[in-house]
Order: sequence, then C-alpha cells, then structure tokens
Amino acid sequence: MINRWKTIGLAAVMAGLTLSASFAEAAGVLTIGRREDSTTFDPIKTAQNIDNWVFSNVYDVLVRVDKTGTKLEPGLAESWTVSSDGLTYSFKIRDAKFSDGSPLTAEDAAYSLLRIRDDKASLWSDSYKVVDTAVATDAHTLTVKLKNPSAPFLSTLALPNSSVISKKGMEALGSDGYSDKPIASGAFVVDEWRRGDRVILKKNPFFWQADRVKLDGVEWISVPDDNTRMLNVQAGQLDAAIFVPFSRVEELKKDPNLNVDIDPSTREDHLLINHEHGALAKKEVRQALDMAIDKKAIIDAVTFGQGQVANSYIPKGALYYYADNMQRPYDPEKAKQMLAAAGASDLTLNYLLRAGDEVDEQIAVLLQQQLQKAGITAKLQKVDPSQEWDMTVAGDYDISVNYWTNDILDPDQKTTFVLGHDSNNNYSTHYKNEKVKELVAAARLELDPVKRQQMYVDLQKMAKDDVNWIDLYYSPYINVSRKNVDNFYQNPLGRFFLEDTVKN
Repeated sequence: MINRWKTIGLAAVMAGLTLSASFAEAAGVLTIGRREDSTTFDPIKTAQNIDNWVFSNVYDVLVRVDKTGTKLEPGLAESWTVSSDGLTYSFKIRDAKFSDGSPLTAEDAAYSLLRIRDDKASLWSDSYKVVDTAVATDAHTLTVKLKNPSAPFLSTLALPNSSVISKKGMEALGSDGYSDKPIASGAFVVDEWRRGDRVILKKNPFFWQADRVKLDGVEWISVPDDNTRMLNVQAGQLDAAIFVPFSRVEELKKDPNLNVDIDPSTREDHLLINHEHGALAKKEVRQALDMAIDKKAIIDAVTFGQGQVANSYIPKGALYYYADNMQRPYDPEKAKQMLAAAGASDLTLNYLLRAGDEVDEQIAVLLQQQLQKAGITAKLQKVDPSQEWDMTVAGDYDISVNYWTNDILDPDQKTTFVLGHDSNNNYSTHYKNEKVKELVAAARLELDPVKRQQMYVDLQKMAKDDVNWIDLYYSPYINVSRKNVDNFYQNPLGRFFLEDTVKN
C-alpha cells in the first residue's frame, strides 16, 4: 500500500501544536498521532496506507490475516470450502450486524466483491477480474465462482479494500454519502470525521466481537510535523504516535514514560521514475540512475541502522522474495558514461518531495548530491503534502521517493499494482513491458508453488533489469506509545489490532 499525504491546513497544524490533554486523558479513548488525514471511507477508492490502517478497525473482511502476518484466519466468513477444480468457493457468513443494527448477510458480501471488481472508481479491479460470479445462495452462504483457478484469491479477500460494506447503505447514500458516514462492519464506527484534523471512532456495539474490544473509542489525529508529534506523546497530549523518525528512536527509548515498538514490516522505500518523461523512457538511462545512487550511504545517514538495502520490489521475508536478485554497484563514473552513450549527458530532473517530512527531505539532499557526481542535476520541488500525491498521479514529476507496504500475504497484490496494472499506470510510473504484464497475469493463475515461485523470481529479475523504479531500502514499523497503553501493535502488513489495545 502506498504512502499518502492529505490536506492539512494551518488550523490542523496549530491543533497539532496545542492538543488538549483532555483527549489523551479521556477514559478508554486512545489518541494516535499520525502525519496525514484520511482521504476516503469508500474502501475501493484508495490505495493509501493511512486509509487502510483505519479501515481495518472500521470494516471487517471475509478472511483476515493473523497477528503474525503470516497466515489467514476466519473473519466474517467463519468457514469456507473449495471445489476440487479450484473454481468454486463457498463461504459460510457468520451471524453479524452492521453498526446501524441491520443484519450483515451474504448478499452484502457478494455486493462488496462485485463492486471492487466492476465499479469504475475501483483502484483494485484487476485483482478481482478472476471472479466470474458471486451469489448469495442464502442469507449466510456466499458462493463465488472463478473464471480460472487463482492462487492468491483467498489472500485478496483479506485486503481492507475488499471489506464488506452495506449494500442497502451504499445504494441509498452513494459513495460520497457512505464515505461521510460509514456503516461499519468492524470494531469501531466513525463518529465524526473532521477533515484535515482527526477521525473520531467509537466502539461499535454491534460488532460480532464487541466483547473483545476494550477501548471506548479511538481518535486518529493529524499532526504533520514529525517533531511536534513526538513532543505531544512525550507531554501526554497523545497516547501514541506512528511514523517515529529514525533520528528520534534512541532518545525516545530513554524516556521512562514511553514504549518504542519496532515491529517487522513489509515496507519498501523506492524512487519512482516517470518513464514518460524524455530520456527516462530509455532503460539505459534508468540503469545509470540506479548506479548513481549509493543506497548504503542513504541508509547509514537516514535510518540510523534501522534500514537494509532493498534489492527487489518484493520485501525481504515476504513470499517468493528473491534474495539473490541483482544489485547494481554504486559507480557514478560508469553512470556518467552510460548517460553519455544514451545521449542524456547533463540530465536535469524534477525531484518531487513532501515538505516537512524529515526523512524525505534528508534523502532528497543526499540523492541530489549523489546524482550530481554522475552529471545529473536534480531540482528539488518541495510541495505541500496535500499536493504531492495528486501531482504524482498526474505525472507531474520526474523522480520522487515513496514507499509501499503489503496488505495481503500473496505477492500478486503489489506485483499487479506496480508491474501489471494499466488503469493506475503501474503506480504512476507509466512503466510498460508486455512480457512482464503477461507473466504477472500467468503467475496469478499458476497453482504449482514451485513453478509459481520461479515466475516471481523472473519478475523480480525483469523489473530490476528494466528499472521500473529504484529499490532503496527496507525498514521496520516504528511506533511510540505511553506506558499506560498495552497491546498497541502493528503486524507486518500494517494492520493495527486496536480491538485488543488497552488504555490503563
């Protein structure tokens, strides 16, 4: 899932500076500081971490990923069977309700699955085209027939964007209305969304696991400045905060009032390249760019030892990760020669970056210096966080650092989104390789794990050769909470298990 900033006005910034301690002290209400605001509560319309991490506790899915982030477990589907030919899945929907008290049925599950497949606004349609039909056989039985056997199908049902929503509610309210006042199927319901400031959640009394939920509510509060967000936790104005800057980890560890959690993740930071812009369309130029960047130097300077050099778009430790994938050596002189041979000497690039993001700005300065040694001029364009993602999607950049975390166990999700997804221009890079696209589709259908693994090895090699983007580093999730907060945990796919969090 992609990193994303959203509109943060001056009022929100000031609010972050002057948070009332009463929120943090409210009994049973957990306040969490984050950089950015939510963008939508319509699950199919986003590919942003900041949305999906909230979705996971507002909505529920048919099949969940467990706390370890390594296996599937029942969600709204309490059990399922698969036909011998791998084409028909039958799900038994548990006795559950939406937050408005209405019954959650197999019809709602079928509607949600077909909507993510068919709706023109869906960012995830390609991953669900394998679904032929989805029918409610009765109120508690969902029958899904696939066009072809699909190795990742069950995993895709755990994607927060495929959450079960109310068919009646969506048809009555429309996408905008539903996003304003979501009808929840998860542990919490949206009580209020103050755009640019905070999302206020309260416990959903109709959640099928309501007895499991200890908190009365959660507030996700936008505090875009990293330093201010950390200070607010130290002062007790926030109970917790995410996106702890690497530079603050050791200092915060020494604070007796705080817990610093460093959890395994599937995060990979990378340099996006717009293949449609001039010389960047040439593979040799992109390869030269890769050789002009000293990834180890960036890790040492920016992550304070928390990062590892990335050599693949598939994160280390994830399914089918290829440890022996090529890493181009840092060689600015060779890069300069390659650029000259490609007719791209004295290359000038527009480098888009988010103002106020400590790590992003540090990386930008380092990359600018490194690229200069290869004769490449990187012009830094700092933009307000509210502009950055829209400019990326519009293609208004040459290069830009971003990151991704996996949302499902299977590599198909990220592979499809960044290498074989026409509708999103392959993560706004405009990367095109028909052989890669065909292999992405074939790997989705291959059921033999040995053959499938080789397909993903080949895809990692091909992506590296083409330089669809430049892999930079892998890093853990780093979050901080006050000592009176227990079980504030994020699994490797990014899900916060707030239904188990306790505020003492």
